[in-house]
Amino acid sequence: MDKLLFGTAGIPIKTEPRTYNNAFKDLLELDLGCMEIEFVRGVNMNAKTQAEVKEKASAMGLVLTAHGPYYVNLSAQEEDKIHASIKRILDTARVAYACGGYSITFHAGFYMGGDKEKVYGQIKAGMSEIINTLKKENIKIWVRPETTGKATQWGDLDEIIRLSNEFDMVLPCVDFSHLHARSGGKFNTYDEFAMIFEKIGKEIGDYALENFHAHIAGIEYTAKGEKKHLMLKESDMNYKDLMKAFKDFNVKGAIICESPVMEDDAVLLHKTYQS
Repeated sequence: MDKLLFGTAGIPIKTEPRTYNNAFKDLLELDLGCMEIEFVRGVNMNAKTQAEVKEKASAMGLVLTAHGPYYVNLSAQEEDKIHASIKRILDTARVAYACGGYSITFHAGFYMGGDKEKVYGQIKAGMSEIINTLKKENIKIWVRPETTGKATQWGDLDEIIRLSNEFDMVLPCVDFSHLHARSGGKFNTYDEFAMIFEKIGKEIGDYALENFHAHIAGIEYTAKGEKKHLMLKESDMNYKDLMKAFKDFNVKGAIICESPVMEDDAVLLHKTYQS
């Protein structure tokens, strides 16, 4: 990536009719540069649409990412659920790649009261199968477990970084709102944001900062973590210092906004970053 782009988690709320072509036009009018295709309820885009999305996004200079189905648990106790989860992630990668996608992300699993090291081993095993399959199919796309918003979910920053160092196609998707909620209000100052970038750059490498994928939104949370997304100005999310840290560390990649009216907050983030 040669710069930092801002975009929406799916077709903008205001886009009508709700087609990818109209979405891409609206994004360009808003001076936004990327969009995440939402496969959260299933990977269900036919080959014709995939080709059209690739052609139109490329012609408009837009970068695409994709979010895999919510029903993924690589640490499930049942083998059939693990196999189904692997297939959902692989299908996300296949379709995103066919669309010309840059990166995919997903929530990898849950602790379910299990030993954290054992759960890590389960998720690593699932990821190994995913990466080996994609390599055999010559699919080249970043595969990114996302930092999660509740302590019951696998995926704190250290775990995501550790897994990224296991595989050459894996990098973090850093959801800053999730980190903030999961920690009960931490990860919300300039110094804490800088620490995240320093840690990723040092422990993975500068290429991780040059090929970034992040989620940002306002967020409501409790002692148990994430509750729901909010508009940035209705939350305590310190997006101004976060944008300053992005600029100071010269981070490049795709920033996906997940606020309720995501295009409005994506524009707010972009303008704040530019200022």
